[in-house]
Amino acid sequence: MSDQIKHECGFVLIRLRKPLEYYKEKYGTWMYGLHKLYLLMEKQHNRGQDGAGVVSLKLDQQSGTKYLSRKRSNKQNPIQDVFKGINDAMEKVDGCTTELIKDPVWAKQNAPFCGELYLGHLRYGTFGRASIDYVHPVMRENNWRSRNLVLAGNFNLTNVDEIFRNLEDLGQHPKDFTDTVTMLENAGHFLDEENQLLFRQYKNEGLSNREISSKIEADLDVRKILERSSRRWDGGYVIAGMVGHGDAFVARDPWGIRPASYYMDDEIVVVASERAVIQTAMNVAIRDVQELKPGHALIVKKNGEVNEELVRVPQERKSCSFERIYFSRGSDKYIYQERKMLGKLLAPTLLNMVNNNLEKTVFSYIPNTAETAFYGMIDGVREECDKIKIDQIKALGDSLTDEKLEKIMKVEPRVEKMAIKDVKMRTFIADDESRDDLVAHVYDVTYGVVKNQEDTLVVIDDSIVRGTTLKKSILRILDRLHPKKIIIVSSAPQIRYPDCYGIDMAKLGDFCAFRAAIELLKDRGMQSVIDDVYKKCKEQQNLPKEEIVNYVREIYQPFKAQEVSDKIAEMLRPEDIDAEVSIVYQSIENLHKACPNDKGDWYFTGNYPTPGGNKVVNTSYINFIEGRNARAY
Repeated sequence: MSDQIKHECGFVLIRLRKPLEYYKEKYGTWMYGLHKLYLLMEKQHNRGQDGAGVVSLKLDQQSGTKYLSRKRSNKQNPIQDVFKGINDAMEKVDGCTTELIKDPVWAKQNAPFCGELYLGHLRYGTFGRASIDYVHPVMRENNWRSRNLVLAGNFNLTNVDEIFRNLEDLGQHPKDFTDTVTMLENAGHFLDEENQLLFRQYKNEGLSNREISSKIEADLDVRKILERSSRRWDGGYVIAGMVGHGDAFVARDPWGIRPASYYMDDEIVVVASERAVIQTAMNVAIRDVQELKPGHALIVKKNGEVNEELVRVPQERKSCSFERIYFSRGSDKYIYQERKMLGKLLAPTLLNMVNNNLEKTVFSYIPNTAETAFYGMIDGVREECDKIKIDQIKALGDSLTDEKLEKIMKVEPRVEKMAIKDVKMRTFIADDESRDDLVAHVYDVTYGVVKNQEDTLVVIDDSIVRGTTLKKSILRILDRLHPKKIIIVSSAPQIRYPDCYGIDMAKLGDFCAFRAAIELLKDRGMQSVIDDVYKKCKEQQNLPKEEIVNYVREIYQPFKAQEVSDKIAEMLRPEDIDAEVSIVYQSIENLHKACPNDKGDWYFTGNYPTPGGNKVVNTSYINFIEGRNARAY
């Protein structure tokens, strides 16, 4: 993606199912779980670079000894900083020596982060500030182990205000107004209630307080706590957590919007945001890694028992297609295939745009994340090219000669690497003109390949969201090659609506497709549509989210998708370049052909899976019209 769009968060939950001595004997170190945690977090670093955090929990520690340890960082390389901090903390333990730290019995008794349960998190913050306080995992601490709660997740809620008010109605006084704190306190409230319910039950049975604590830890109903907590959660989420005595869980939203996969054997349970990283870190086959079902929670009890349990009734599957197009690692078998198919399905349209003239067309991609879609696009062009060759050969009939056949067979798509990212530009340059000049030189181009004022340059990107980088940088860079025409291709459809479930796309005014539609309405004297949609949105402002309708769709209704694409090309083409510019977007139909199991397409279609989505898009439109540069949720 050439536009700078922030990523979703990533998480890792690890539960060791054997004593630490087992791993020392089999793998040579009790740090087996810690090493796997580091690897799994590193392999998901693409999902969030604002911060990282780790919590470790020791099972069955004696009173008076620390059983929860946490290290978080919001520095430039947060994963490395976290694990350096973990190593430093171990080395600073009184009496620690190189030999003692290798001893699992001594380490568990004395060293922090020597435990059986780990929760790691990579953060991109869509809500809240960059302070260390907002880095996961977050903790709710208590002297009773079964009332301690640790949470980390990949989530965005559309109704934080509603849940916050409910907490106030319960008599709570939350310390902050963020989705993280709100979710922590919401789940913590029901954890407290379950503890209190069990306490009363066992007290009535005549058990002592000490006996009751042990009974609560054994009998705590994590599924019930999650079911009651999540009733009000409107949004996309995967929530991972641990309770202080040793129960752990990962819960997924009922639409399956956010991803989660897990692997388990008799030694370990691993849950993470992405399947491919589990395959890599654990060296297991794809069939061994399971997807956590929507509306379910994977619950790992203190005794090591594991169950996948229903928490909320699953809804129509709306797993995020943007995961497939861009965010997830392309090393996943199915994601790789889907990205190639996204490129391949664009081939007929592109060949039509260049009049099948492959001799004067150069195909390339920018940036590197579009490489897989590029391979698919070229596969598709070659297939279409072969059909043309067959027709040409048939048409020759009896006049077919070796020379004519050779000429036909030589026609192949011209594939070149036209742009190479050379340097990451820093934003320490204060004035905009200087910064824009630097950004225009982020990429080096390959000279001498494109024929001046003759060739068409077709360049695929995985998605085009804002178009800022295209206008200020990429189109100018490509124009240095002096093509006759530049065709920019997006393997994703036009992004028309804000996301509110995990991606940082909350403002309508940021989207070049939305701005283009607004300009088309103005160009054609249809300002009344803009005003009418604003009026309808304002009239809904105080309605319950369940009653709100997405009227912003009416902004796009008068136009065909290509009309919007043509207007985008007009708006993004810099005045000082020579080449003609066209922009081609993927169709919604082809998106669903390429990603048939992941139907979450609300940023393209406005079909939000939860009621809160319609509230967000209307609020975003009101903000745009009223000139407020604010988030819509």
